[in-house]
Amino acid sequence: MARANRSRGRAARAREEHPELDVDRLTSGWRRTEVRAGREWNVQPVSEVQAVKAYLCPGCGLDVAPGVAHLVAWRADGVLGDAADLAARRHWHIHCWRIGER
Repeated sequence: MARANRSRGRAARAREEHPELDVDRLTSGWRRTEVRAGREWNVQPVSEVQAVKAYLCPGCGLDVAPGVAHLVAWRADGVLGDAADLAARRHWHIHCWRIGER
């Protein structure tokens, strides 16, 4: 007869102690800094799940519809301070942000 108080393996304990990580959630909000036309910009991706409102893309003038992955960009080197830069942030289609670099 097998022992009932047998020690369970380390892998079994680890699965119970740590919840599974949501990789999409972890990678969707990575903010980065980019330089465009000599200015520094904070750029943060917004996933399809996080996109719940419609915005007007300043690159093409069309709507960024809810449920569409896009980018939020705001100045990182503005003279009026971080609060003013964050208030002036804009939501861009990913494609429009990329072609705007030319």
